[in-house]
Amino acid sequence: MRNIEFGNYIYKLRTNANLSQSELGKMVNVSNKTISKWENGNAIPTSQTLSKLAKIFGISIDDMFKATESKPERQIKKIAITGGPCAGKSTALSWINEEFTKKGYKVLFVPETATELISGGVAPWTCESDIDFQTAILKLQLEKEKVFEEVAHHLYDAQKVLIVCDRGAMDGKAFIEKHNFDKILKNLHLTETQLKDSYDAVFHLVTAAKGASEFYTLANNSARTETIEEAIAIDEKIISAWTGHSHFRVIDNSTDFKRKMQRFVTEISNFLGEPTPYEIERKFLIEYPDISKLEADQNCGKVEIIQTYLKSNDDKEIRVRQRGNNGSYSYTKTIKQTINGVKRLETEKRLTQAEYINLLMDADTTKHQIRKTRYCLVYNNQYFEIDIYPFWDNVAIMEIELNNESQSIKFPPQIKIIKEVTDDIEYKNSSLANIKQ
Repeated sequence: MRNIEFGNYIYKLRTNANLSQSELGKMVNVSNKTISKWENGNAIPTSQTLSKLAKIFGISIDDMFKATESKPERQIKKIAITGGPCAGKSTALSWINEEFTKKGYKVLFVPETATELISGGVAPWTCESDIDFQTAILKLQLEKEKVFEEVAHHLYDAQKVLIVCDRGAMDGKAFIEKHNFDKILKNLHLTETQLKDSYDAVFHLVTAAKGASEFYTLANNSARTETIEEAIAIDEKIISAWTGHSHFRVIDNSTDFKRKMQRFVTEISNFLGEPTPYEIERKFLIEYPDISKLEADQNCGKVEIIQTYLKSNDDKEIRVRQRGNNGSYSYTKTIKQTINGVKRLETEKRLTQAEYINLLMDADTTKHQIRKTRYCLVYNNQYFEIDIYPFWDNVAIMEIELNNESQSIKFPPQIKIIKEVTDDIEYKNSSLANIKQ
């Protein structure tokens, strides 16, 4: 395991002493590459070398040795905040900074890329085509996020880091024809799965034009020119672009603006597990849906999932999941512990492909892998997940995650509910894994 904190500690001591890596290396008889490994957290000096370093920097040997002790793994989460015109995004970012700084997070903000480019003279009307402008946005967006992620690993004395992106990489799809967006991805050797799953969660603020039109204004943003009808259309296109993400939440205008911001902060808190990472979920057995209608719905995204259960204690459920389509996948490990029928304690971690493959060696061989096609559907600003299993041709499962156990649900009219199965062990994924597929 990398010891980032020790690396930062050595780096700070060296730079405060105005020493180069080569100079410090000569003083303790190691190469500058070894010093670099220490500072990157990839290696730790021997006890003898630690004693030499303590003398060089004028600190106690005890302090030097304490610095090498492993500390809890730093928690880094990256989220995207998106929304239609005049949705309250600027205010929302201020709320994030205030609320999550209080909760002990170091909050980093990745500024909106389109605004930066336009301010610098790169705009749709100065580029030869929309493709050129959207390509510039996407390339700069990804580079900025990469820098912020690297910095997050090297922040001094920060155990919880929240990277907040003012719009994300998929937003561009709402402002260009689909075939042109596909062309951009092909030219940059990217896929939609890669872009969506590079964020741990995405939160969409609905434009005031939809549900609070009396508050829709162009006055607070000189770059905004959209009519109410255009704002609604853009809002819906952005929702469509992100549909299919594993943790996508839509915050509507069903309350006044202050309460909208409170609901927004609550959604992020629930995702981060503040104060406790509970998952509140309801599950329904439904009639087999009309797949052609789902796939034709712009607010419905399709992903293929392979889920494998790992060996675990009786009170915990551990699984790894491959998620994506068309050869582009992301990987996660999830640990769940049931609190009651609706409420579960859940922690989730993103994996590399190599980590995923390695964990498959711990598969619970008493259970089959679960393969399913998931349709993620946004209806009435709620996010439904419809799972189609290969062993059923007349029924399917639909799930929805809620903010609280009493939250009401408005079901999509095209979905026919047979019964709720939230508490029915027969329809839990771990039980379905006993069915030969």
